[in-house]
Amino acid sequence: MSDETPICSAKGCRADAVWVLAWNNPKIHTPERRKTWLACAEHREHLSQFLGVRGMLKDVVALAEWETPES
Repeated sequence: MSDETPICSAKGCRADAVWVLAWNNPKIHTPERRKTWLACAEHREHLSQFLGVRGMLKDVVALAEWETPES
C-alpha cells in the first residue's frame, strides 16, 4: 500500500480524490469486472457523465467507503 494521498483521475488535476467511480467497458470486460477512476469533488460529475454516456459507469462511492473487491 502507498502512503500517498490518492489524486483525481481528471486530466491535469492534482486535487485529492474523494470519490471512486467504478466502471467497465462491456465491449472488452466481463460484466463483473470493475475498473476505477478517482475523482475530486470538482470533477466527479464530469467524469461520471463521460462514463455514463458510454454506458460504462457502474457505481460512484465515497473514497472513504470504498472497499476493494477481493481477488
